[in-house]
Amino acid sequence: MNSGILTREMAEAEEHVRLSERAAFSDTSRGRVRPLVLDPLRTEFQRDRDRIIHCKSFRRLSHKTQVFLAPEGDHYRTRLTHTLEVAQIARSIARALRLNEDLTEAIALGHDLGHTPFGHTGESALTACLAEIAPRYPDLVPRYEHNVQSLRVVEVLEYDGSGLNLTWEVRDGIRHHTGEALPATLEAQVARTSDRIAYVNHDIDDAMRAGVLDESEIPVELLKVLGPHHGARVTTLVESMVRTSEGADRISMEPEVEEAMLALRTFLFENVYFSMDAKGEDPKAFELVRALFGHYLEHPEQLPDELQPSSDAELPQRVVDYVAGMTDRFAIRTYEQLFIPTRWRV
Repeated sequence: MNSGILTREMAEAEEHVRLSERAAFSDTSRGRVRPLVLDPLRTEFQRDRDRIIHCKSFRRLSHKTQVFLAPEGDHYRTRLTHTLEVAQIARSIARALRLNEDLTEAIALGHDLGHTPFGHTGESALTACLAEIAPRYPDLVPRYEHNVQSLRVVEVLEYDGSGLNLTWEVRDGIRHHTGEALPATLEAQVARTSDRIAYVNHDIDDAMRAGVLDESEIPVELLKVLGPHHGARVTTLVESMVRTSEGADRISMEPEVEEAMLALRTFLFENVYFSMDAKGEDPKAFELVRALFGHYLEHPEQLPDELQPSSDAELPQRVVDYVAGMTDRFAIRTYEQLFIPTRWRV
């Protein structure tokens, strides 16, 4: 029986034996902006995963909305539980395809660090704010994209403004986990599709728990392809990805399965994401975020010290950094302190 410590060098050598030639190898990473002394035990991608898990933005995900704002039940997903489900699905796929699980997991764990309070409603509110002030700031991008902000979190905002200093491969995967451009590694492509697999399925689960959706409303033809319940659908999608992507230079799934997944996503948009039963509180959240953005734009001196802008041109981004980093409950509490009169104290 082999004994002794598994060192980083041993783990790196083992990757070259075990992983596919298409995998990203830890010892051939394109590196970090600021080189670090190599860890004696952990590979570079393991270090990235650990840095993400221990950062403040990751902890705040536990109090950020996935779909339902401030749900009363204990079993609704938050942005953190969504992230963990994405990481589990992505790691299973990466293992089956003999890709680098540590890189895949790091990307999955970091992909939503830039999400706003109140989910996509907060994102829409910040986009509206930026579009409104764009004429005053010629260089401003008048759109909020959570993947771009997630990259900013790990590159700039964490560790008191120095960023997490992650490897190029993890940062590329976070930046391109959504949008038109595909990420550079197969591991990042796995994390990108796993994100969709996770939310398409767990949002059905939450919608049924909330009484917004009845199982009988889901189109039967989609269930025939994907499966009758949550676990079966995830299994169908994962196994399809593994079968189709084996030995390929791009991650994909069988056309029939992918079409069914996309149709299910469309069904959710029509029956859950835009449903007044699920999203009836969204207009309030939208206006709350707009009010916070407007307040700090007019009162930048109230921003935290580490977010004070160095110039007027930098001010909108610093306000975005602060508001986007808030949890749902912190945003509500801040709004109350700023805009709701307190009772007179004698």
